Amino acid sequence: MAENQYTEDSIRSLDWKEHIRLRPGMYIGKLGDGSSPDDGIYILIKEVLDNAIDEFIMGNGKTIDVSIKDKKVTIRDYGRGIPLTKVIDCVSKINTGAKYDSKVFKKSVGLNGVGTKAVNALSSYFKIQCVREEKIKVAEFGQGVITNDSPIEASSSRKGTKVVFEADAAIFGNYRFVNEYVEKMLWNYCYLNTGLTIVFNGEKFYSENGLRDLLEKNVDSKIVYPIIHLKGDDIEVAMTHFSQGYGEQYHSFVNGQHTTQGGTHQTAFREAVVKTVREFFGKNFDAVDIRQSIAAAVSVKVIEPIFESQTKTKLGSNEIGPGMTTIRTFINDFVKVQLDNYLHKNPTTSDGILKKIQESEKERKALAGVKKLAKDRAKTASLHNRKLRDCRIHLNDLKSEHRLESTLFITEGDSASGSITKVRNVSTQAVFSLKGKPLNSFGLTKKIVYENEEFNLLQSALNIEDGIDGLRYNNVVIATDADVDGMHIRLLLITFFLQFFPDLVREGYLYILETPLFRVRNKKETIYCYSETERRNALQKLGKNAEVTRFKGLGEISPNEFKYFIGKEMRLEPIIIGKDLSIKDMLTFYMGKNTPERQEFIIKNLKVEEDVV
Repeated sequence: MAENQYTEDSIRSLDWKEHIRLRPGMYIGKLGDGSSPDDGIYILIKEVLDNAIDEFIMGNGKTIDVSIKDKKVTIRDYGRGIPLTKVIDCVSKINTGAKYDSKVFKKSVGLNGVGTKAVNALSSYFKIQCVREEKIKVAEFGQGVITNDSPIEASSSRKGTKVVFEADAAIFGNYRFVNEYVEKMLWNYCYLNTGLTIVFNGEKFYSENGLRDLLEKNVDSKIVYPIIHLKGDDIEVAMTHFSQGYGEQYHSFVNGQHTTQGGTHQTAFREAVVKTVREFFGKNFDAVDIRQSIAAAVSVKVIEPIFESQTKTKLGSNEIGPGMTTIRTFINDFVKVQLDNYLHKNPTTSDGILKKIQESEKERKALAGVKKLAKDRAKTASLHNRKLRDCRIHLNDLKSEHRLESTLFITEGDSASGSITKVRNVSTQAVFSLKGKPLNSFGLTKKIVYENEEFNLLQSALNIEDGIDGLRYNNVVIATDADVDGMHIRLLLITFFLQFFPDLVREGYLYILETPLFRVRNKKETIYCYSETERRNALQKLGKNAEVTRFKGLGEISPNEFKYFIGKEMRLEPIIIGKDLSIKDMLTFYMGKNTPERQEFIIKNLKVEEDVV
């Protein structure tokens, strides 16, 4: 066999746009279809917005207009506008920008001159329009290639920058924007930049009280004490405790950037809260008891921050600025003084914290015996766990470029899990097989998670016993039949996660796998249909004599066909907690005792579907 020759011809130099298009993951993380909040299409919006926000931070432009129509995104700020002769360079020359000089943009987000270039290269259409000193410059691109370079002209328009783009379907496939994800991103920008107004598709987003507003909007359970809100130079903190519920809920930010995976600042804050509370009460409480059911937000400003990737989801910096104090010391000093002062001045709050710690301690000690037995059982099971068919790459494999693709399918029965197991990608896709319907966990304590073998093994497979920091999969997918029993299992699993691991749902890790209801085919073509409408359209296209097959369950779909439904074209429906919705109230209504209210709701909303041939 001839050896591959390593010669001068083997060496290739890619230009900027070719490299971005060939390795998009380096710039925007995973591609995705829009069903996950960390999918690339949202990173594209964020990269453009970051530049607009940096202008606001520097005192230029108080409003940003954002619109998404079909798949076309328009973002308009009213800042200073890019110097007109450098407009094209700023969106098409890598490592070009004003933010390398910390004097101009001291604590900005968009530091490395890459963001808008990535958006340009990954868009089928990209337009930038800058107005500055009563002059306008417009340039248009397609896949990073310039298609229109308009001359600089006089203009009476307001100063600022407008970017219009449409993500390239050749790279992102059949994607969609989930408005809830976009809205959450925009709200975060408003919480962190009080005085900023963002108008999204005509709706106004504005925050007066910063991180306090953020917590108020995201708290979906009763709180033990009013939200503590502390502000200092380059730091803002808000915190409270839920009266019921498990886990820890954090929202952390650096220079206005939502660090979804935390980092050094979040770790420092968690430490600081524990240390301050212990010193205030003069008792060596367990850190787990202090932080149980905590909801907090922390925002810091850092000079020249170091993030662990271009998508800036995790802070890696150890110092507030080059040669300055450490982030750990900075946050600890602030929390130690400010939180301690607050607790001295507000005895009802400190009493509430003490009571909550004592309750958590009592529950933890009551669970200790059950936990030990369950851990021993899980340890044995992990060696020969028939329920879990694991994959090679996990979310916490930080060095793997495919870690964000790691997926766990939770299936019902052997036939469905068998089909998925045969055709899955063994590198990134794992399967957990349920035996029949899981227990309705509504109203039960966490003790049931350890006593119920199936729940305990699921918790162990996900590695979420101590919170979602150690989560092993980026996508947790419920894969059940689309019949009544399958729907019931979905509800029971969602109840389990909302009851004991709500952060998993809040942070957008939980999905439903959509599988086709029908297969319509003739001798030339096969179309898989996910709804009655799609079935009718397929029959119209292939002719009335086409063969129609109804899939009643996942086990009926052959492995050869199943590979299409969990591959690149996989359809995932995210589980999103609705606005202003209490988890406890929602679970009580849907999963609690069968009340007259629920019966009335079912009767009013019952729909009967008839097969139309």
